[in-house]
Amino acid sequence: EQGLMRGDVVILFARAPRLGAVKRRLARGIGAMAALRFYRAQLARTLRLARDPRWRVELAVTPDHGAARWPRGIARIPQGRGDLGVRMGRALGRHRRAVLVGSDIPDLSRADIAAAFRALGRAQAVFGPAEDGGYWLVGLGPRRPARPFAAVRWSGPHALGDTLANFAGRPIALLRRLRDVDTAADLAAIRRARR
Repeated sequence: EQGLMRGDVVILFARAPRLGAVKRRLARGIGAMAALRFYRAQLARTLRLARDPRWRVELAVTPDHGAARWPRGIARIPQGRGDLGVRMGRALGRHRRAVLVGSDIPDLSRADIAAAFRALGRAQAVFGPAEDGGYWLVGLGPRRPARPFAAVRWSGPHALGDTLANFAGRPIALLRRLRDVDTAADLAAIRRARR
């Protein structure tokens, strides 16, 4: 497919699915067991749609050495220490061209991932804007700023804007806006939109 290159990698950011350790803000609204069930189902779905012969898939996990049943046959790397930006920068920095996605985007499709790689054919970076001001996908090509995630205020309405400031003057691409699920209100909004 046009715009895709050998060596393209999809990095799926994932936390070991353990009760009380995943989706804590969501758990406050729906309970820890329901949040864990949602997370497990979402992680399995995201892994299914990420698997594609056009690219390789890598699971970037935290905690680094936590006991968890991860799927076989998928390369697994530790996220390591640091804030979200440091960890994402480290994971993306291992590859010439890569797209990183979270595991809490119910409307993510394989077409979104392919579109991100196509965008990297003409842009140095691609972002999937999220409803909350963050982003559900980031992809970087070989020409990128030294510190793409410097001075970003994470988990708030400024995350995308702060990151884009690090790419000032560089060609970037934006994908469609999606909602990631951090809270019970996010989950309710997605369910309403699907009805």
